[in-house]
Amino acid sequence: MTPITSPRNRGDRPRAGRVLTYVLVIAIALVIAVPVAWVLLASLKKKSEFYGSPWTLPDGLHLQNYIDAFVTAHMGQYFFTSVLVTLLGLVFVLAVSVPAAYVIARYEFRGRGIIEMALLAGLFVNVNYIVVPIFLMLVDWDRALIDVLPGGFFIDNPAVLSLVYAATSIPFSIYLLTAYFRSIPASYEEAASLDGASRFQVMTKVMLPIARPAVITVILFNFLAYWNDFIIALTLLPGDGKTLQVGLLNLMTAQKAAADYGRLYAGMVIVIVPVLLLYAIIQRRLIEGMSSGGVKG
Repeated sequence: MTPITSPRNRGDRPRAGRVLTYVLVIAIALVIAVPVAWVLLASLKKKSEFYGSPWTLPDGLHLQNYIDAFVTAHMGQYFFTSVLVTLLGLVFVLAVSVPAAYVIARYEFRGRGIIEMALLAGLFVNVNYIVVPIFLMLVDWDRALIDVLPGGFFIDNPAVLSLVYAATSIPFSIYLLTAYFRSIPASYEEAASLDGASRFQVMTKVMLPIARPAVITVILFNFLAYWNDFIIALTLLPGDGKTLQVGLLNLMTAQKAAADYGRLYAGMVIVIVPVLLLYAIIQRRLIEGMSSGGVKG
């Protein structure tokens, strides 16, 4: 015989699950929010305030730390380099991945299976493991062009760094976009073709708006990868035109020796805030796109 449970007991189980879910979400949010808030408050403190309790609130808004970080520590220059490299990388990867994924998903041609297998294999290659061969290859190319470009072209060039970022993230981007394009019914393309749209117009004006959630996901993941990269930027940009992550390491080394932690934490905030802002904007648009991108009968 099966035990008889009252409706009250059956209703308590989902309620307990929801409470546990809320507790876990709040705990995870605190683990992330508390360190970020602590760094933000520390960036507003004067040098003398760091010798007391680290949990005390700043006496005032000491914004001079941000001015020193931007001007004296060259974080403004590094910030511009990071923005340039990240935006160029996103333009390159989208310009290649979107049409390539659409062709692989929608057209039959010889060698398509081999291309898909090669792209899948690229997902398992960690770019940090091949950064030295990439560096040596670019050095050889600079040596081959030494008579034309004595100062070099491929090393210490933000545009080349963007191309390397895009090339290493193309397998993931095409894989994600291809899966999404294949989930879209062919009736949309057929209707657009009957209206006289070309293949390019079908891709840009019909398929691409429907695939907006996948495109936004590609932008988000690649932005985080480019913005937070350290090893590739350190290797391919050895000159003064450093990215923000490499410049932050130099700032940490200098400010630890000078015991000027306010400027150091200001540099950390400069690195964190753009990521948080972009994630907040894209997350909302991603949810809206997923809710409105369904197929309606």
